Amino acid sequence: MSTPDEARTAVLCQRGDVPDGEARRFDVDGHRIALARIGEDYYAIGDRCSHQNYSLADGWVWPDECALECPQHSSSFDLRTGKPNCFPATQPVPVYEIRLSGDDVAVVLP
Repeated sequence: MSTPDEARTAVLCQRGDVPDGEARRFDVDGHRIALARIGEDYYAIGDRCSHQNYSLADGWVWPDECALECPQHSSSFDLRTGKPNCFPATQPVPVYEIRLSGDDVAVVLP
């Protein structure tokens, strides 16, 4: 049995695998994750738009807003909080903690 201090992490990719200003989808242990990169910072949020289940990783990264825009209906989500920035989405998406170790980019899974 794990304790709260023992986080379960999953390596998604290597640091150079996601180009700056882009996002990629990863499926890990039942979690559909959109990993976005802005400069040297990585952000992981749930990949399903809360409005209509479209892949957020297929959308656009907005570095100045630190947001990811859904390609279908243009809702954007704050990469730090998962909260939608505009309609039609009104519900947040999950946010995953990122852990960097060497070249590995990993997420902490609940």
